[in-house]
Amino acid sequence: MSAPPIPPAAVSPEPRARAKITARTLRTDRWWLTPLLTVLGLVAWIAYATVRAFMQKYYWVDDYHYLTPFYSPCVSNGCVPEAAHFGRVLPDVWFIPYAALSLPFLLLFRLTCYYYRKAYYRSFWLSPPACAVAEPHTKYTGETRFPLLGQNAHRYAFYAAFLISIINTFDAFAAFRSGDGFGFGLGNVILLANVVALWAYTLSCHSCRHIVGGRLKHFSKHPVRYRAWTFVSRLNGKHQELAWLTLGTLAFTDFYVMAVSAGWFSDLRFVG
Repeated sequence: MSAPPIPPAAVSPEPRARAKITARTLRTDRWWLTPLLTVLGLVAWIAYATVRAFMQKYYWVDDYHYLTPFYSPCVSNGCVPEAAHFGRVLPDVWFIPYAALSLPFLLLFRLTCYYYRKAYYRSFWLSPPACAVAEPHTKYTGETRFPLLGQNAHRYAFYAAFLISIINTFDAFAAFRSGDGFGFGLGNVILLANVVALWAYTLSCHSCRHIVGGRLKHFSKHPVRYRAWTFVSRLNGKHQELAWLTLGTLAFTDFYVMAVSAGWFSDLRFVG
């Protein structure tokens, strides 16, 4: 007995070919503004930080023990002894920053950060520059080849950034010693605010979130780690904002210490 014929309505229609759109995007909004502002912001910060890192002066205020984070820890033989809290071991030459033991790790931590990857992939490499905007590249290999294979080092750079945050915290509290006694000024407020921002950014890292709560099958059996994971997860939701905030606090803190050290203006003192 032959099968009944299929009704015409049940027959699948012929698939339509995709529309051939030659335009890079049909978006009419200013989608290019965010990548442009990202490029300008990062280039400006990198230029300022590079100049300051190799300036090798105006990094220490002896009266109030202010040390800019761009020179912490100050481990060059060119550092003034009072600023070298952890000794002086590097030669004093112009092409080696005074904080050469920390700056490369901090740079690696920022370069491999999940947010910064998105930021410079979209802005500098246009990969892609925005949603629904075709990228100019014809080939995509992800992060499986050199140099992007090095992005996997982020989890290790986090440990270095964590230790450097401890050093920055030590510097901030050491600055409360004015002369032979306690001192407190506007510079102390700025140094502390910068340290708080740095800790928030560092702890909001995706690697930190995995270290705190990863590889657990039952959160109920690890209540302390669950609370820590919850706290880090809240920070992680603000990782992008904290990434930009810390660029601002670092530059502002360095500029303030430089200005006071150079004598452009005096520190506003509350005590001491």
